[in-house]
Parts: sequence; C-alpha cells; structure tokens
Amino acid sequence: MDDSRYTTPWGQIVHSERVMIATYRPDHPIPLLRVKVVYALIIINKAGGLVYNRDFSSPLSKLSSNDYLVLAGTFHGVHAITRSLTPAPITSAIPRSQLTGLEVLESSNFRLTCSQTPTGIKFLLFTEPHQPNCDAIVGKVYELYADYVTKNPFYALEMPVRCEEFDRRLGAWIRGR
Repeated sequence: MDDSRYTTPWGQIVHSERVMIATYRPDHPIPLLRVKVVYALIIINKAGGLVYNRDFSSPLSKLSSNDYLVLAGTFHGVHAITRSLTPAPITSAIPRSQLTGLEVLESSNFRLTCSQTPTGIKFLLFTEPHQPNCDAIVGKVYELYADYVTKNPFYALEMPVRCEEFDRRLGAWIRGR
C-alpha cells in the first residue's frame, strides 16, 4: 500500500489508499476518515453464465478468466440451493417465486453482496468487509447497467457485456463515490 505523509502545523497526516490518520501527538493517532473500497463486480446471467467482471481495487488474489467462469457457475448453483432452503412464508402473501437465496457473504477479507433482478440477472459486488450501503451501490450499478447496456441496440441479452460507455461510467462512479 502506498502511503503519503504530510506534516502540518498541527501534526503529521498519513494518507493511504484505504485509511487516513492524523497524529497530533506521536503516541495518540486519531482516525479521521476511513475510505471504503469496492474490490470487484461480477454480473451473472439467469443461466449462471458470466457476462461481466471487473476488478477495481483488489488486495485479494487475482483470478484468471477461467476462475471467474467457475466462480459464476458455482455461485449460481449455491444461490439456487439457498433459495430452495429459504423457509416457506407463514402466510401465502409472498409467492415462492419471490423468495431470495444468498444475499450477503462476509469474511474477514471481503464482503460479497448479491442482488438479483426480476429477470434473473445477479450482480455480485465484492467490497471491504465493513462497507456501508452495499445495496445502494448495487442499485446504482444496476441503474448504470439498465441505462448503458440494456438500452444499447447492439447488445443481445444473456451475452457478455461489451459496452465501453458502461465501463467508463461505472469506473468513474466507483472512483468518485
């Protein structure tokens, strides 16, 4: 991690990609700002095929394209199993088709948030473990996907996403949050 150190009249400030700490006394660091990080985004079609993946800032191991394909297929299967294991509602007000599967998976190194659209597309967002508002981030990603991918006349549904405008807007939004 690349650290930058600045000295001010009030003390020393250490700024890195993930944390900013100001030290007013050498023995007493005061955290000022904790920058949350989005590591990666994966989009899976309703059949379990990988249609999009992008790394933003990943301290996690780099995966090969084959590993991403295996991850997408495996997650699709696990999501289907967890959806079938969801307890039936006490009342029949919620149809079984609206029950969800795995939504959040947390570890000490990352947090995986899954959001499934009504059409069956899954958005997998890998973030820092304590990232707040992951649902809002996934919602914005879905909004960008709807605006720049599905409205693209050259995009065929269920096929890999090859849309430069989507890539550009997504990267700018993730960096600018």
